Amino acid sequence: MTVHFIGAGPGAVDLLTLRARDLIAASPVCLYAGTYVPPEMLELCPPGARRIDTADLKLSEIVDEMVAAHEAGLDVARLASGDLSVFSALAEQMRRLDAAGVPYDLCPGVPAYAAAAAVLRRELTVPTVAQTVTLTRISALATPMPDGEGLAELTRSGGTLVLHLSVHRIEELVAAVSGVHGPDCPAAVVAHASREHQVVLRGPLSSLPEQVRAAGITMAAVVVVGPALAAEHFPDSHLYSDTRKR
Repeated sequence: MTVHFIGAGPGAVDLLTLRARDLIAASPVCLYAGTYVPPEMLELCPPGARRIDTADLKLSEIVDEMVAAHEAGLDVARLASGDLSVFSALAEQMRRLDAAGVPYDLCPGVPAYAAAAAVLRRELTVPTVAQTVTLTRISALATPMPDGEGLAELTRSGGTLVLHLSVHRIEELVAAVSGVHGPDCPAAVVAHASREHQVVLRGPLSSLPEQVRAAGITMAAVVVVGPALAAEHFPDSHLYSDTRKR
């Protein structure tokens, strides 16, 4: 018996990896975050599968479900939105499964920032414009940020900034980032990327609060800030350059 931690991607079922699809189809127990995982994804579960929405469960209750499945000899598909490597609350679950002696493996998924970039039809790294992507969040109503990882510090490095789990505090976010990037820096908000009801907002950084309020976006969105979003005049990459020795 194994707990399969699965990156369920941004939401569209056809953006699941083939491995993720097969693991879901073979697991008689499925734990999923109903806030982000769409109902149609659960149709991949085998007939009679136990489906558990973890949106309102405590960590201890989630782990109890996985331990109970292990004791019953049942594989578990544990779905997390986006990719497991960032903001998935995975570390604390693995720590508890280690203590309980429950085996598990990890299946990566399409991360939210990649889905947002695809919707925006933009590369987040552009030659001479931006070669660094910073993935972060704000600390309001969440676990405190470590020292040195505040927005003011992180934005000084330049590049492209992608903020998860932060759109509900868009005014605070814009105020912090504007101090470095300036109010006219190109910015965007992408909510529910890849879904039929996705929402895309674009404009200068200072315009985001009003746009977000008007659209009623409070969750399931990433905020992207940086000159790469509007870059037009830049040199071709050296990767395919005629001058590169091959």
